[in-house]
Amino acid sequence: MTTWTLERARDRLSELVRRALAHEPQLVTREGQEAVVVVAKEDYERLVAPDNLLDFLRNSPLGEAVRAGEIPEDAFDRRRDLARDIEL
Repeated sequence: MTTWTLERARDRLSELVRRALAHEPQLVTREGQEAVVVVAKEDYERLVAPDNLLDFLRNSPLGEAVRAGEIPEDAFDRRRDLARDIEL
């Protein structure tokens, strides 16, 4: 994530917006403190209100890790052998 001072962001707003539209969040500081992050509207909408839970999970970092083979697809399967007999 690129960091911009408020003055630099104001002077180079077109570049800041171009980078945000390229799905690269841009951090803007004010008086030396992190103030805001500029993101593309599409990215913001995806973060705030995903279309549905399945799409959200598929597009999450976890979904990407499963697709990349970093996490086995069956890692979250429910194990049937965990049941136990109890007396009531």
